Amino acid sequence: MAQAGGDAKKIWVTLGGLPLSIELQWPFHRSGSGADFWVLHGDIRLEGSDGLHAPVAVNLSATVREVLPSLEAKDAEIPVINALRKEVDRKQIEFVKSGKLRPVAFSSRHYDFKRGKWVFGKATDEVIAEFLERKVYWGTKLSGIGATAIQVWIADPAEAQYLETSLEHLLEVARRLAGDGLVRMDEDFAASTDALMGQAEKFDSAMRTAVEELEKKHAFERG
Repeated sequence: MAQAGGDAKKIWVTLGGLPLSIELQWPFHRSGSGADFWVLHGDIRLEGSDGLHAPVAVNLSATVREVLPSLEAKDAEIPVINALRKEVDRKQIEFVKSGKLRPVAFSSRHYDFKRGKWVFGKATDEVIAEFLERKVYWGTKLSGIGATAIQVWIADPAEAQYLETSLEHLLEVARRLAGDGLVRMDEDFAASTDALMGQAEKFDSAMRTAVEELEKKHAFERG
């Protein structure tokens, strides 16, 4: 049985139900404009769409640079991906077939200096359960491997940070889903069941609604 994130494409689900793949061109490099920040180029693809994506330039502030051990992926990838997901949650990123590079601030707004941790908003158990359902559904559907041959990593530190919870609690909520017959657990991984995949319209509808809301917001801003 294959694991999502191995041979399969890594899918990052947002709280609004959008399945994304994120390609980042590591490492950060010093801004050429002379300003005191570092830049990381990337591309966010809206999976399951007709080629919609968002080219981005992640701008790292000097303040946040101080809390990162390095500017390499091993130290910065998780908070960068979560900052990008949060910008999508806030409807700040527009997905188009061809578009200009959009600057995204990677600033102290996402870091709690008093507690020394990244913060992206604490999710309730209800939100976590819905998120995990969507994560397993999209990880399975978009894997290209087949529903019976894919395992989705639940105890992912990136997801724990994004939802502001612990790895143990993610697994606890996933086990409740297993108890409801929606997934099958195998240690830190979950596989979909027919009961989960049979709810395709619910997950696809949530994606369509989230895309429509994004499009309305950006169309309004363009006038």
